[in-house]
Amino acid sequence: MNRVFDGTDKIGDIVAEFPGASNLFKQYRIDFCCGGDRQLSAALRQRDLHEEEFLGQLNEAYRLARQQPDPNRDWRHVPYGELIDHVIHTHHAYLNKELPLLSEFVTKILRVHGAGHPELTALHKLFHELKMELEQHLISEETTIFPKIREYEATGSQQTLREAVDAIDKLESEHEYAGELLKEMRAVTEQYRLPEQACRTYTLTFHKLEELESDMYQHIHLENNILFPRIEAEA
Repeated sequence: MNRVFDGTDKIGDIVAEFPGASNLFKQYRIDFCCGGDRQLSAALRQRDLHEEEFLGQLNEAYRLARQQPDPNRDWRHVPYGELIDHVIHTHHAYLNKELPLLSEFVTKILRVHGAGHPELTALHKLFHELKMELEQHLISEETTIFPKIREYEATGSQQTLREAVDAIDKLESEHEYAGELLKEMRAVTEQYRLPEQACRTYTLTFHKLEELESDMYQHIHLENNILFPRIEAEA
């Protein structure tokens, strides 16, 4: 019998089983990374969305996805090292490349358009706070918890497993803070609404910030809702 999602399912579990659900959650501005432990029904009530209609869209999308010959990768069942490599080479690499470029763009539109758009000052501050947090966070992950998880996978050391689990709370707290900064950035720009006759740099900057938000949601989801719970379940 085919899986049918309902309002009691946790958001993170839904995206873990059906990664394509992330597109629907993004469309309706439902946080599936830091807010992944909420029941879907609670999130829908918070957004004042009709539960039956949303579930209809979700389950129809899931049905169609299962008919495709190449379904989305189920990261719940791959080796730890393979999932970590994916996070580093996909999401960490993206941030290492895009954060410096975005810093230049955000600063440029503030310099050129800030006098007429005071929200760009707030955006500049929020983005650079996020940039600093993420740069430190990536280093922490790549030098602390990821090596411990790899070592545990290779040796089965219970001590190493405990050390990895002990590091999770701090990293999840950092994810939560990054998620709040992303929400504030979206709020101060009124959902990245462009002013009339926005220049190419202004338009490109907002487009790239939305791409950053989308990548971050996928990144945090893989860790908060898949990698970290798998490790904690073994402790």
